[in-house]
Amino acid sequence: MTEPILSGFHPDPSICRVGDTYYLATSSFEYSPGVPIHRSTNLLHWELIGNALDRDSQLRPSVGAKDSGIYAPTLRHHGGRFWLATTDTSRPFDGQLIVHAESAEGPWSEPVFVPAAVGIDPDLVWDEDGVAHLSWKSFHPDLNGVAGIAVDLTTGRALSEPRLLWAGTGLPHTEGAHRYRIGDWWYLLVAEGGTERGHVISVARSRDIDGPFEGTPSNPIMSHRSTDHEVQNTGHGDFVQCPDGSWAMVYLGVRPRGMTPAFHVNGRETFLAGIDWVDGWPRVDETRFDAPVVDHTFIDRFEDAAFHPRWISPGASPSNFARTGTDGAVLEYEASRLSPSILATRARDIEWEAELDLDVSAGSARAILRHDDAHWYGLKLTPDLAELQLSAGPIESTANSLPLDGAGRVTVQIRVFRRPPPQPWGAHPEPDRVGFAVKTADGSFVSLGDVDGRYLSTEVAGGFTGRVWGIEVLDGAVAVAEARYTSSLDHGR
Repeated sequence: MTEPILSGFHPDPSICRVGDTYYLATSSFEYSPGVPIHRSTNLLHWELIGNALDRDSQLRPSVGAKDSGIYAPTLRHHGGRFWLATTDTSRPFDGQLIVHAESAEGPWSEPVFVPAAVGIDPDLVWDEDGVAHLSWKSFHPDLNGVAGIAVDLTTGRALSEPRLLWAGTGLPHTEGAHRYRIGDWWYLLVAEGGTERGHVISVARSRDIDGPFEGTPSNPIMSHRSTDHEVQNTGHGDFVQCPDGSWAMVYLGVRPRGMTPAFHVNGRETFLAGIDWVDGWPRVDETRFDAPVVDHTFIDRFEDAAFHPRWISPGASPSNFARTGTDGAVLEYEASRLSPSILATRARDIEWEAELDLDVSAGSARAILRHDDAHWYGLKLTPDLAELQLSAGPIESTANSLPLDGAGRVTVQIRVFRRPPPQPWGAHPEPDRVGFAVKTADGSFVSLGDVDGRYLSTEVAGGFTGRVWGIEVLDGAVAVAEARYTSSLDHGR
């Protein structure tokens, strides 16, 4: 499979099924609200139904630093309730975070923490007696690998001493573990090798929930390392059984573009594969499903009482600095805020266009395409001037400017596109180009330039997220009357 089922910055997928409906959770890192939840009835078409951590009492506001916040979640359904375990790295010594809900749409409960489980990537499973067991990537030197305990989900109290379940096959960074009871065996699925080009999925099994676990001789059961496959960095899988008794697996991957080392810009995405069981071990079938190319086009006039769950912000939810209403979204700048006031949404496609209808008569703003706080391109807007600004690590510059009419109402465009390949190599060094433009009185757009997209890639900037786009208020108050996003369905191919 080369097409994701959830494109654009949806890493570390975890899946469960209730009846004929599937639910999927992914990581959100420094962005809030945290842990987007999607729903599907066929594994291929997914609808965003909310975010599990959508209020400050669950995910307290922070500075929104790169790679902080919420790491890999696990989503499960047990006893008529949804359960979600994850890691809030802003509270590392509180242990793993657990919330629950009657409906996946929410509302989700206040969090319970498990102080005995310090690390990342928690998993939840229940034994034959209904006792909950938590596992996680342990950072303790005596438990270097995946550790596990029995746990009281109402209090977070450990019901057993932590013990090492499995250290993996010998590759670094054994993490992202999930346990399953299938037949007479307990299976332990892990990610190894780091979440870059060496990423793999491995599996072990045991007769007992706490091990000892023994890996299959054919580990890793999945990896695209050292191949020319269009999807790389494959790992961090989670199994689900379908209503017909067959099995599937969601996993993360990236789609690099451009010349070596190749650059991925939209972050780690969610892909789908089939699972067969051969001699008591899972075997991955990457050809079973054919994911469709999805149209992510939307128009948002911000007329509802709350922001659509697609809208996020680094460090704190948009509701901390913005509101919706009949006049659209209004963003207000506060100098005391810890994090930037950015109303953003994930970039979902390889090629796309976005437009923002803005009123900056009472402030200033930046239409922004962002990888992290040090890697972004933006069009700064005041009533009198538009300036194309570029930030790549410690280097910030102004590339171009355009006088405006002083009225404060302006429509801006962000365009991400790929150039036709040159000869003889067949590829440009950059993964894409990023262009910014301003609409004139006659309805045409005036370009302020387009720039190399590789500086907003993980290979340059590092980190675990992908690009987001939106509007940042820099001073005063700024209104967004409408935001429009248009997918390029051929994905530039």
